[in-house]
Order: sequence, then structure tokens, then C-alpha cells
Amino acid sequence: MIPVLVTSAAAVTGLGDSLDETWRRLLKGESAIASVTRFDTSAYQSRLASCVPGLSRGGQETLLAPLLERLFEGFPDLPPESRLLLATTKGGIDVLERQRRGEEVLLAPLLPETTLAAVAGRFGLRDGGVNINAACASSTIALARGAALIASGLAESVLVCCLDLVSEFVFSGFSALRALSPETSRPFDRERTGLTLGEGAAALVLMSPGAARRCGRLPLGRVLGWGVANDATHITAPARDGCGLVLAVRQALAKAELSPGAVSAISAHGTGTVYNDLMELTAFATVFGDRRQPIHSVKGAIGHTLGAAGGIEVALGLKALSAGTVPPTAGFRTPEAGAEEIVSRQAVSFAGDVLLTTNSGFGGVNAALLLGRGGEE
Repeated sequence: MIPVLVTSAAAVTGLGDSLDETWRRLLKGESAIASVTRFDTSAYQSRLASCVPGLSRGGQETLLAPLLERLFEGFPDLPPESRLLLATTKGGIDVLERQRRGEEVLLAPLLPETTLAAVAGRFGLRDGGVNINAACASSTIALARGAALIASGLAESVLVCCLDLVSEFVFSGFSALRALSPETSRPFDRERTGLTLGEGAAALVLMSPGAARRCGRLPLGRVLGWGVANDATHITAPARDGCGLVLAVRQALAKAELSPGAVSAISAHGTGTVYNDLMELTAFATVFGDRRQPIHSVKGAIGHTLGAAGGIEVALGLKALSAGTVPPTAGFRTPEAGAEEIVSRQAVSFAGDVLLTTNSGFGGVNAALLLGRGGEE
């Protein structure tokens, strides 16, 4: 298997317009969750979300356009033969909302092909790309697919771009499901009451060692293994025993030829909903037994960014590996059973070279990635 290197990573979240700013504020325990001003929330279960500050559209376009501009500011050039993978669940759904309110808009941004063409055009890529839409595991699966292309020799460079917006369409849907928390989400907390939505974007470049040398890029980290599984239990609820997540994590370990003992820290999906958090704790206990590696979730700080969640969390996971530190879990106060001493509201140092990051989504989908430290290749 050809090694898979991550040579570039960028992110935009409610905490900052760069990966470094998001990481710095995350380490301080800050949260970007606040009252939504983009649309009227009075009819919904919550009034809170994490929106990217100052994000505004021009004319008839979608908010995805300025979000992409921020994401790719200063991003390095790519080999034109790079493959392109997009991950978004609802894309430019905001233009449909505006049309329903009687505004004149362009409807083309509703289609992922429009965003794919914009990204490919910006970097002069020959590949038209494909969108991965697998609910809240979309970008994790896109990264797994990109890693598989590199590892098998089918590609030498892959750009994975993921993004989703806080839209009234999605907000109203989660409210109808009674999944939104009226307060800031509290992942793995015994008194959690649901999730908080967020928006953001991430871009990651995967390369083979040969491509990285030719482009003069040093690895930020490595994708060591990946796994994807479906628990086939319910359209919105996860399997209580975590069987799908257990299978995905074990697939990733097998791909990386690692034992569970090699994993030093975990970036969990950690939505703050009752069933997701319990499912994850159950799954991790099944795979890792009595090991007590630190677990954290970023969703109490930047909200649940849907299809962008996995990409943002991988970018932050690379920072965690480099620093040997997992950030605080914002909103966490009273541990759920099984979270004692492994989830913390403080930053926690860890020793080791491997971090597990996982995401789960509607329809029973589960995905896992194993990340390794960077270093010269």
C-alpha cells in the first residue's frame, strides 16, 4: 500500500477564518455558538447555531461562494492532474430558500456540479470531480475514498473539499426531529439536550510520497487507515450497540495494520444527542476495552457542521497530533457514564503518534480514519 500523506489543510469555522485561528480558540475552550440572526428562529426548538461571522452573499449567489473564497485564500497550487472530491449534504440550499421568499436568485448553485466546477476552475484541475453525500459522514468518507485512490496508485494527488451552511431548511428539519438543543450542545454530558448546528468548510490535499517530493511539500500527517460501515438500524437513530461504528473502526485498524493499543487519542463525532453519544461510548469500549485514551468533540465549540464535520475534524486532528494535545470539549460539565476521566473541559496532553477520528450519520452510516504524525518523507 502506497503511503498517504496530508500535505495541505485549511479550515473556516465559526471560531475563525483559518485552521490556526480555529485551533487557537478551540484550545482556549471558546465557543462560537450564538443566537442566529440570518433568519427568524422563533418557531423552532432552538435559536442557536455557530455561523461564520461576516459571511454575506453578493447579488443572486449562494453563501457557499464567499465561504469558498475564505477557505482558499492563500491555499497552495495543485498539480492539474489532481483528483477532486467534494463533500456537502445540502450545498447551496440557501438560494432555494430565497426563491421561496420571492427573491430573484440563480438556482444553479443548488447542484453540487456548480461548486465542483468552481473549485476545479480555481486550481486548473482536469478532473471534474464528484460529490460525496453520505449525511454527516460525507467528508470522512470522501477522505477515505481519496486515501484509497492514493494507496492503490490510482492517483498521486487528491483535493478533498467539504462545506455546509447553516440554512433555515436544515435548521427547521432538525427542529422537527426534536434534535436541537435549546442551549449550547454539551457532548458526552449527562445533562445534554441535543445538538447545535454549525457551518464551515475544510480543504485537505492528499499526496503520494513521490508527488509530495516533486511538489516540494512536507507532510502535515498521514492517513494510516480507513473504514466505512452501515448499521442498517434506523433512518435517523444509531444502533444502540454501536455495531456499525465498531466495524468501521476495526476496518481502519486492519487497513493500517495496527492494534487498538496504538491509538493514543480519539476525535469523536460527539453531537450531544442522547443516543449518538451513548452509542459512541459503547463502541469505543467494545473496541478499546479498559484503555483510557482521551476523547473529545469539537461540536460544543463550532456546532455540527454536517457534511463538513469530518474534514474540519481531520484538519484539527492533525493539529492535535502535532501538539500532542486534544482540545477541551466545550459545554462538557457532568460526565455521562463511561465518559469519566476520558472527556474533559480542559486541554489534555497525550503521548503517541496515532489519532482516531470518527463520524456517524443518518441512515446508519459510520466512518473512521486513523491519522499519524507528519515528518519528512
